[in-house]
Amino acid sequence: MDLSRRDVLLGGIGAAALAACGGTPSAPLSATTSTSAAGPVTTPGGPTSWADLARTLKGRLLLPGSADYDTDHLTPNSRYDSARPTALLEAASESDVAAGIAYARSRRIPVALRSGGHSYPGWSAGDAHLVIDSRKLSTITWSGTDVTVGAGVKLGHLYPALAASGRALPGGSCPTVGVTGLTLGGGVGVMTRAYGLLCDHLTSARVVLPTGQTVTTSATEHPDLFWALRGGGGGHTGVVTSLTYATAPAPTVSSTYLTWPVSRAGDIVGAWFGALGSADSRLWSTLKILGGSAHHGNAKLGATVTWVGPTSGFNAALAPLLATNPTGRYDAVHSFGDAMTYFGGDPASREAFAAASHIAYSPPKPGAIAQTAQLIASTPGQIHESGISIDALGGQVAAVDRGATAFVHRKALATVQYTATYDQGTAVVPATFVGQLRAAMTDSWGASAYVNYSDATLTDPGTAYFGDNWPRLQQVRRAYDPDGFFTQPQ
Repeated sequence: MDLSRRDVLLGGIGAAALAACGGTPSAPLSATTSTSAAGPVTTPGGPTSWADLARTLKGRLLLPGSADYDTDHLTPNSRYDSARPTALLEAASESDVAAGIAYARSRRIPVALRSGGHSYPGWSAGDAHLVIDSRKLSTITWSGTDVTVGAGVKLGHLYPALAASGRALPGGSCPTVGVTGLTLGGGVGVMTRAYGLLCDHLTSARVVLPTGQTVTTSATEHPDLFWALRGGGGGHTGVVTSLTYATAPAPTVSSTYLTWPVSRAGDIVGAWFGALGSADSRLWSTLKILGGSAHHGNAKLGATVTWVGPTSGFNAALAPLLATNPTGRYDAVHSFGDAMTYFGGDPASREAFAAASHIAYSPPKPGAIAQTAQLIASTPGQIHESGISIDALGGQVAAVDRGATAFVHRKALATVQYTATYDQGTAVVPATFVGQLRAAMTDSWGASAYVNYSDATLTDPGTAYFGDNWPRLQQVRRAYDPDGFFTQPQ
């Protein structure tokens, strides 16, 4: 079995998340009284110097030149290593977050939020911002079958804790992705069709508002905020400090990796959409066309398929895909915990990359897929790995009404990600190439995009990410941040 190949196809950068805030304040920031959906709250002026702020914290405040600043300011995407935060507040408590907000308001300092740090446009890198970093908020506690996690918990830490209790959640595969950003954008992953989005399992969250007030939000407490946190993206209404989820029993995960000649991409991708569109919800798949120097200039076509039903039923569920006569098949059966480790790849790796996305509501036009495969086969030499990754939706995702949460793409067939990783040079060539890949598929999939794969080049990101839910989401954001304290562009 080609284990390394499977890791490349599923591990990689396929399930990144966003929890960031940046930009330049659009209006003067007040340190006195602000009115939000939580009511009038007086925000104290806070400490008057960095040293005073540091003395109030349970965590650490790192300034340029401080010990650990040069390592701790880095994010998983080395593309943004040159970003220089004004300061990095490593919060160890909710009060640290509130103190950081109060200080930023009183000094008119823009803030950037970081949990996992996977913001595709680099907003969590926080160049010239005070970064409020929640990665130290990493506790995991249980109440029956509900799990409460700190905002800094990453998938690589959450999955073993779930598995040890015989429980599961449907998250992504990348172990360094933070659960906060993943949840706030919706949260797609290996068991999405069987169990829904990660945000569908969220039952409550603790949030520090721009006023400095901390609230618990749920279906009955601040319900509009709770609605927005489930798929509306991060960095606009408050700083999440913990999240509580209803878990599911941990399943046995059967999987296979199927391969075909890339010359068949036009037919195979259409057949994949046909098979997954009508498949049992316990079946999920990601299909990828990959190229670049990592593949010696040869484009590859493959699909990883997972099944959480009885092992004996896997072949029957696979039958429509097997009917396409794949040239390779590599099977495995894992416990939930072992499966997530297996799919996760190397948690220590960092790489520079550019990315964009689509949301697919219909199968693509065969000619467009063939054109995209040709582009990938001719990937510029600077790019280590390029590709298109198509991750199935449907199943339990579609069982929830599109207006029930901020995640609007309930009836879509798949999320689509275009990526280009690189080892050296600037991002110009990779970013341009990613744009070409997306443009080749726009006639098939229009303007829709996934907020967890944020794209700073979108002309109408609100509509692309949130569709008919965008007006309501704007209202919630204005209600909880009426002064425009959070200035993340998307």
